[in-house]
Amino acid sequence: MQDTNCRLTPEEIRQRALELGDWFHNIDLRGVQTAPHHFLGDYPAVKWNQFADALPADLRGKTVLDIGCNAGFYSIEMKRRGADRVLGIDFDETYLEQARFAAELCGVDIELRMLSVYDVADLGETFDLVLFMGVLYHLRHPLLALDLIHEHVVKDLFVFQSLQRGSPEVEALQENYPFQEQEIFEREGFPRLHFIEKRYSDDQTNWWIPNRACSEAMLRSAGFEILDHPEEEVFICRRGDTTGASGAVYPARGRMRD
Repeated sequence: MQDTNCRLTPEEIRQRALELGDWFHNIDLRGVQTAPHHFLGDYPAVKWNQFADALPADLRGKTVLDIGCNAGFYSIEMKRRGADRVLGIDFDETYLEQARFAAELCGVDIELRMLSVYDVADLGETFDLVLFMGVLYHLRHPLLALDLIHEHVVKDLFVFQSLQRGSPEVEALQENYPFQEQEIFEREGFPRLHFIEKRYSDDQTNWWIPNRACSEAMLRSAGFEILDHPEEEVFICRRGDTTGASGAVYPARGRMRD
């Protein structure tokens, strides 16, 4: 199949891309754009260009996990930086088929697997670099996902990106407040996770949208140290110790605690 795809003409590439359905990632496949009329422009390249320099340019000897890889834009970019191994996971077979096609035409070797973020423990391994781009707000249980990612698959670096709404301010908070304190919750920079009961942007999978303070607080709570914030929605993190997970009421899938 790969050899066959390599011999496709531009018109054949365009036709095959159409057959694979609507693309959320606009990827250049030998001059053919997979989503040329994307409502966000040349997405996700426009996002990537704003934080690409914050990641290692040379990933030789490194392993990468792309959680919610979609059509594989970031997986392909990581392989282009020389990563020894790139694994992309997604729960949507349509996206995985798009990613296979895009990777073949881009001439890169990436692994793809259908897997939910809640089941990352099934991978049974950790990765030097883990990407979690544009997934959190599509989850009904976002903090659970971050906890499982921290516990099971991040060896070192974690790159997080989420749609954010509300204030970009970050309130300097005390470690604790008395029960009578109410005013702090009215401040714009207090961490807030906005719940979408029906749909947002015509998308019923948009469940929770954080403000910036909430993104940062959730990352810290899950055990990540924020190293850099190169773009308004992107955080470069390192795996640290958990600070708040000891109070969680759920066990990780497949692991019961005493």
